[in-house]
Amino acid sequence: MNANPSRLRLNLLSTGALIGFFVFWELACVIFHVSPLILPRPSQILVVMIERMPMLWPHVLQTLMTTLAGFALAVVAGVGVGVAIGSSRLAYSIAYPLLVGFSSIPKVAVVPIFVIWFGAGTVPAILTAMTISVFPVIVNVATGLAATEPELADVLRVLGATRLDMLCNVGLPRALPYLFASLKISITLAFVGSVLSETVASNKGIGDVMMIASGNFDVPLVFAGLFILSILGAALYAIASLIERRVTGWTQRGIDL
Repeated sequence: MNANPSRLRLNLLSTGALIGFFVFWELACVIFHVSPLILPRPSQILVVMIERMPMLWPHVLQTLMTTLAGFALAVVAGVGVGVAIGSSRLAYSIAYPLLVGFSSIPKVAVVPIFVIWFGAGTVPAILTAMTISVFPVIVNVATGLAATEPELADVLRVLGATRLDMLCNVGLPRALPYLFASLKISITLAFVGSVLSETVASNKGIGDVMMIASGNFDVPLVFAGLFILSILGAALYAIASLIERRVTGWTQRGIDL
């Protein structure tokens, strides 16, 4: 019965802390006479976002589209590879060292290769978003499958369940909390990949806008791009959390993330 009031208090506290942060930022810039070329005030950034939204909107849609496309590819590839290496020791031994080595490569070094293969534009941004966000999905799905109790697998095997039956009815449901934990991480990483590629090899997207703005010393526009990215990331994170609560509510123990 106390869950809803507690959740309301937490929401009010988080909202108050966020508002307090921006008020402190605004007052600090005014009191210390900080130049907009160094650190624009939140009010200035908001004005720039409103005034230039007709220009920014196509770039916002471009970045959102490439991020979602790369994220979707990362989920499909991550779940497939995660299931493979999580349900087979042989696949784990072969693939996991390769995945660790690939994830250790700075993704900014991969963008020029994608540009050589596919040209500048949308495709490199999608592939960069996918490569930077796929590893958490693979690791968490494989970990979730590996965490299945051996005793439960033995009981199902005695009852005549096949390997596929155990995977579909036990392994994957047990891995769902791990999967959603990785999705909330991967969606933010996908934005990093998209913007990274747009700053290097694209003529459209928020990353491209921020690069042009920084070259013109238009610092408020640069911060407006950062604000837009943070809003999009927070919105997609909230959507993933909402789906997680609906699908894996049985794993919650009174904690809402």
